[in-house]
Amino acid sequence: MNTMDAEGAAGNRRQGDRRRGDRRRVDRSIDESWLAALGVGADTRIDAQEWAETNESRLENWNSTQGEPADSRFLSRQAVRLISGSGSAFQRIYRTFITSRAALGVALLVAQLTSSVFGVRANLAALVLCTLYAAQAVGMRFLPRFSEPPSPRALTRVSSPYWLATIGTDLVAFSLLHQVAPASPFNYVALLVLPVLMAGVLTPRLMALGTAAATALMLLGSAWRASLAGADVAGLMTQAGLAGIGFFVIAILAGELAGRLAREELTARGSLELARQQAQLNRLVIEQMQDGVMVVDRRGRVRTANPAARLLLGAYSMCRPAPFVLAETLVWRNLAQAVQRAFEEGQWPEAGREVMLPFEPGLSRTLLVRVRFTRRAAADEAASNPAKGGEELAVLFLEDLRTVQARTRQEKLAAMGRVSAGIAHEIRNPLAAISQANALLEEDTLTPDQQRLTRMVAENAERLKRIVDDVMEAAPGTPPSHRVIDARAEVAKVCSEWARTVQLPLGEHSRLKVKLPVEALGVVFEPDHLRRVLINLLDNARRHASESPGAVVLSLRADGEQRAVLAVASDGPAIPPEVERYLFEPFFSTRSRGTGLGLYICKELCERYGATIDYRPGPAQDPHRNVFQVTMKRGALASTESPPLLA
Repeated sequence: MNTMDAEGAAGNRRQGDRRRGDRRRVDRSIDESWLAALGVGADTRIDAQEWAETNESRLENWNSTQGEPADSRFLSRQAVRLISGSGSAFQRIYRTFITSRAALGVALLVAQLTSSVFGVRANLAALVLCTLYAAQAVGMRFLPRFSEPPSPRALTRVSSPYWLATIGTDLVAFSLLHQVAPASPFNYVALLVLPVLMAGVLTPRLMALGTAAATALMLLGSAWRASLAGADVAGLMTQAGLAGIGFFVIAILAGELAGRLAREELTARGSLELARQQAQLNRLVIEQMQDGVMVVDRRGRVRTANPAARLLLGAYSMCRPAPFVLAETLVWRNLAQAVQRAFEEGQWPEAGREVMLPFEPGLSRTLLVRVRFTRRAAADEAASNPAKGGEELAVLFLEDLRTVQARTRQEKLAAMGRVSAGIAHEIRNPLAAISQANALLEEDTLTPDQQRLTRMVAENAERLKRIVDDVMEAAPGTPPSHRVIDARAEVAKVCSEWARTVQLPLGEHSRLKVKLPVEALGVVFEPDHLRRVLINLLDNARRHASESPGAVVLSLRADGEQRAVLAVASDGPAIPPEVERYLFEPFFSTRSRGTGLGLYICKELCERYGATIDYRPGPAQDPHRNVFQVTMKRGALASTESPPLLA
């Protein structure tokens, strides 16, 4: 078939450069889920510049597609049709060509035999030629060597066995049939359209025009030969010339149509590559989002949900992966009804609505749900023909209401925190003076009442000092050094020191049960800050836990390749919901003499190192229902020395 001329090649090259730029080929490394297939398959790696500059067939760079791509949902139906067939366009056309040759060979042989049955004298030479051609065509169709589509380059040379066995054989066979049986009732000239047509589609332009020229010369030669026998020269030459012109037109039109088909498939595959790249970015972003994202259809069927959404829908862990139906689970009925109402009304408040999920008595979660719709379609059109009308989907953005409220309060407290840090800094000097003056008074001879007053001053001054230290600790300072420490060793060390400080014996019957990993576990944290967080959690757990053995359970484990989880659980009474929402707020305490800064400081310290701290109530049947969990970033340790044992 025809190749593109220099001007067309340059134009396509510039257009390809503008559309795709200097794209890099990426490997297909992950499975394809979440509203798109990820990675770029080999069938989309098309180099438009090489395709435009080649002198080969325009189907040269059409690579095979193994099945329907999962990314076809991003493309138009025309693009899907082009790329979702069995093999590339070149392969499909080649298979159609050799199948047509086999059918035509059998039809010629049957026609020759049938004509002799009805009294028409058969031409022995034509019968032999038809028999040989039918055998060759059928053999090509079923021989493994020739039935499998070759490389497009195999048809760019006249000496190629594929070209000789297909187009070359057709030219010779049909030309000989026209020569040996010029007076036959069968019009063998029409058969020459097949090799000319396929040459225009499967071979370069020069070879296609050469095939048409060879056919036209054969017809002119046949007309000249007939004129020697006394036939009308003018009529025969005119007829042969017009047929030759027709063959040239067929070759040129077939080449142009094939070129257009090649460009369409190239564009479709380029669109598929862009869709896959965009889908990969979308998946990476959506799956890492802290907010839950779900896609729901009108039937309440969840098409897909990111990990954050699955975590919000589960009581203690992630719910099952999509797809699933919201209405089938009793806990999600409120959410299913809210989504159905949104579809019926066709609108949703911009700020969202609150939806409660009652998991079990005493355990519920309130979600702030925001809904956005895909393109709206007429109800009757979408119901009668979803493909035409466009199925309407709802994208749900889910957030835990506690997180939303905490974020709002955090923003309000940010400015106050900076002011408090400044005030605390100014309080240090007069507080130190008060403590020093009180210490000097204690050196004098005092009455019992005066001694009681000095003790009160000292105790309250010490309490104020702790408050100032806590405020200064929570105040923003210099950026922390992100070093990697062995969490297993640090936790074991802190637990031993804390147990000695609070006079808590360690052992099988101790109130504290520690579960550490077998191997060292590197995390990104500062040892002193990790010690501060862990001691605060252990103090709170001991204060509210019972006196039974194993009342406080500390565990450390790896959570995949990127995270490590430190959890402190206690068997004390469950924290009431009205207290739980204020756990990590500053100056909130359930104790009369508490500063209310312990958990707030823990949260601030964790955030400095990219870690998170959260309270997660356990199941009702679990005695250790109060669980504080710290999720830290993992890191590579410089050495993996064994940590000290608990003592």
